[in-house]
Amino acid sequence: MTPTARIVHLSDLHAGSPYFVANLLDRALVEVNDLAPDIVVVTGDLTNMGYRQEYRLAAEYLSRLHCQDVLVVPGNHDSRNVGYTHFERIWGRHDRVIRKEGITLVGVDSTEPDLDYGSIGRGRYAWLRESLLEQPDSFKIFALHHHLLPIPGTGRERNVVHDAGDVLELLLECGVNLVLSGHKHVPHSWRLEDMYIVNTGTVSTLRLRGDTKPCYNVVEIGEGRVSIERRYPFHGGEIIVEFGIDS
Repeated sequence: MTPTARIVHLSDLHAGSPYFVANLLDRALVEVNDLAPDIVVVTGDLTNMGYRQEYRLAAEYLSRLHCQDVLVVPGNHDSRNVGYTHFERIWGRHDRVIRKEGITLVGVDSTEPDLDYGSIGRGRYAWLRESLLEQPDSFKIFALHHHLLPIPGTGRERNVVHDAGDVLELLLECGVNLVLSGHKHVPHSWRLEDMYIVNTGTVSTLRLRGDTKPCYNVVEIGEGRVSIERRYPFHGGEIIVEFGIDS
């Protein structure tokens, strides 16, 4: 079966930050709801410091999404100050799987409490492999907060997860088609063999590097092709990645 779906990817809300711009997030949510996506993926840094009131604010915003399937994973800012307890109270499991109409979406928590670096950890490799291969012919998407490859303009390679090499090998072995992540607020995309790794920027803050702008991504899957559009709240967007998939 050839999958057909529209997936919106948001990241790095940073609710509670002095750089947070409510108007940007308000507009982005209106645009997302107008798109009527099948799935929304939110790859972390919902908050600025992991505090309860910041989580409440982030949850209030995300509750406005008119989408039944919303996958949320935490970012390094969310795991500060024991913030992961608030995440669990609101969104439950840190690692989740959504299967829908020929698509397998696996989201993982790549954070470590009070540390900025990320890790997946060998203890989760078996679960990750099993989750990705349960429906081997599906279109497979892996979502996390941290980078699996260095992103230009973000500093040293310490920004990738510590076990990125092993994780990339596992994802390629399992036939993952697309990786979605956030973290350093710089949108970028890579192709690694037949897998595309697409990073989005912050959707609602002015913590911007160079000439980057607040943005989010829209993934369109259908008719044997995938297109990914980078969208800017209030300002339209452009296609950044296109590739074919086997039926």
